[in-house]
Amino acid sequence: MLVYIAKRIVFAIPVVIAVALVCFLLVHIAPGDPLVSVLPPDASQALAEQMRKEYGFDRPLPVQFGLWMWNALHGNLGTSIASGRSVTEEVTRAVGNTLILAGFASLIGFVFGLLFGILAGYFRDSWIDKLVTTISITGVSMPHYWLGMVLVIVFSVILGWLPAVGAGPGGWAWDWDHFQYLILPAATMSVIPMGIVSRTVRALVGDLLSQEFVSALRSKGLDEVRVFRHVLKNAAPTAIAVMGLQLGYLLGGSILIETVFSWPGTGFLLNSAIFQRDLPLLQGTILVLALFFVFLNLLVDVLQAAIDPRIKRA
Repeated sequence: MLVYIAKRIVFAIPVVIAVALVCFLLVHIAPGDPLVSVLPPDASQALAEQMRKEYGFDRPLPVQFGLWMWNALHGNLGTSIASGRSVTEEVTRAVGNTLILAGFASLIGFVFGLLFGILAGYFRDSWIDKLVTTISITGVSMPHYWLGMVLVIVFSVILGWLPAVGAGPGGWAWDWDHFQYLILPAATMSVIPMGIVSRTVRALVGDLLSQEFVSALRSKGLDEVRVFRHVLKNAAPTAIAVMGLQLGYLLGGSILIETVFSWPGTGFLLNSAIFQRDLPLLQGTILVLALFFVFLNLLVDVLQAAIDPRIKRA
């Protein structure tokens, strides 16, 4: 098992380097001057050159990339052009808020997705299966930013039950005053993973129930609870892979939801960095999100190998 983990870590290193390179090049290819947000409209050419030199934009791209990677390895992602604060501090604060939101949304989506998928798989072609399929397809097809605005109108504007935007007074705390700010964005984010997980688990359970080993287990006199355990164990590796990917998408693809609800996470930070052309902040945020995605894939691979001995033998 340790050899397998070591191999997966070695395979992940080139992916991290490639992602960092693409992230660095993409923000430099984008049109516009990154210093336009900090320079006054009547700035002289000398001042522009001085600022460009301070931020290192006057050096060749390979040199900039090498220095950026070296500093990133030491925990220094540069200084935000727009705010003048450390990018590492900005990203760390935003990542914590995004992890809270994505974690809670994943919990809702995965629990209900597993429940609906198992029910639909066991009662295939019944009214339960059709109802779950309808809910899943609707959840995947519905634009989540639109759903977020609808939830705000219903539960915040009309009913007045929940706050519409923000993350609560001051920093995050695990109390009701802050938790109520989490409900609407988390519920909105959970719809898509719930639909994908339920459809995947439904197909897995339906396929496993039709296989010969399930008939053999039942013919030996095993009750449905023990048969269900065997089915769930065989479906777990694929289900975990889908869940891991969906959690990665929630971490990196929450920009619209966090913008709708003004949730101070990486999506909201990324949106601000794009509009302000804040290259250091943009690069640092994208790099951290990409590293999270790579780490989640690595974690999913390890969990799959731990659950399914066939993967280790392969």
